[in-house]
Amino acid sequence: MLTCTNPPPPVVVFDPGDDAVHTRAALAMHHPAAGRVTVHPTPGTDSTLTLAHNLLDALGKTTPVTGYRATDPAPVWTLAAAWLLALPVTRLTVLRAHLLSARGLADLLALRIHTGVRLYLVCHQPRLPAVLERALTRTGYDMADADAVLSQDAQDMPHEVRTWPVAADTAEWISLPALPTLTSYESSPACACTAPTAAERGFRPPGLPTRIATRVANRLSRTAHPHLAAHLAAAVVTAASTSQLDTARVLDLALDGTTLTLHDRHNVRQGCTTHSMPAWAQPLLRAAAFTHLLATGERGSALFTDPLDACGLPSLRDFAEHLKLRPPQPPPPRRRPRRGQQPTATIWPVSSAHHAWRWIAEEDMQGCPQPPGYRT
Repeated sequence: MLTCTNPPPPVVVFDPGDDAVHTRAALAMHHPAAGRVTVHPTPGTDSTLTLAHNLLDALGKTTPVTGYRATDPAPVWTLAAAWLLALPVTRLTVLRAHLLSARGLADLLALRIHTGVRLYLVCHQPRLPAVLERALTRTGYDMADADAVLSQDAQDMPHEVRTWPVAADTAEWISLPALPTLTSYESSPACACTAPTAAERGFRPPGLPTRIATRVANRLSRTAHPHLAAHLAAAVVTAASTSQLDTARVLDLALDGTTLTLHDRHNVRQGCTTHSMPAWAQPLLRAAAFTHLLATGERGSALFTDPLDACGLPSLRDFAEHLKLRPPQPPPPRRRPRRGQQPTATIWPVSSAHHAWRWIAEEDMQGCPQPPGYRT
């Protein structure tokens, strides 16, 4: 399991007057992309699951997280740790820490060990409550005054990053040229090769305009399940079939998320290829990898599976439809639909080895097994 060998000690920030200026300063510092997250726990509850959801809310994820038992907060904390590592977040500020339960404090301190994040606990009392003091006895802690910590940090933070995550714009469908291969019945066994880059293969997946890429990234980043977001992001970037995507292992992703290797030993579509990942997809892929490393510590497991064993999650195609992402559709019929008639369902082409073979350059076919029905 992934742990930080020497995490920084927690910092207790005293704000005995519960000054609104300090609360505003702490909230103004919040910006996950800049490495700082501020959590305002839900009042009136001591549930550690609620606290984990508060953290995911602050990271811009949709909660509550589906697929896990409502009485088990452990998977949600693991997902929160994966997202903190993926961004990465270096500072976590928790307001009203004097009201947290012993279990909630224990989970926060465990999160600090797994991620190495600097934990700031804002205590709106003149002295430490007994629960908080007992929790920090084993770890040690530093003390700070709110006037010195929060106000100064708020002044240092650039104005343009003092914003909270915005909601995803899911009102309109976005047609993506890479998604026609999302449904596939091809065979792409994994291997242990050193794959050439897409440029070396002469393979150029369809690119996305910056405006469209931003909208797609915004929609994908809202989900709390990293493997779903990373799976669909990889499909959008690489134009790979689902059978190729399923060959990706944790070790096939670069540590910084900049490259991803997909395998295709039989050279059915692209062949084994190392793809460059754009900046917007890298945190999603890193979060998927960190989930595996936190849960099992295994680098050979399939990257786009859930090591936390969630149940009832949508398939990749259903997830894409939920986010209103789909392949280009045929032109609509000229006749107007009758009143009350249901809209036409999304058409998802099925990728086959025969048609996918066209992606491979002729020089790459020498010595490769040919798919059934292919003729030179």
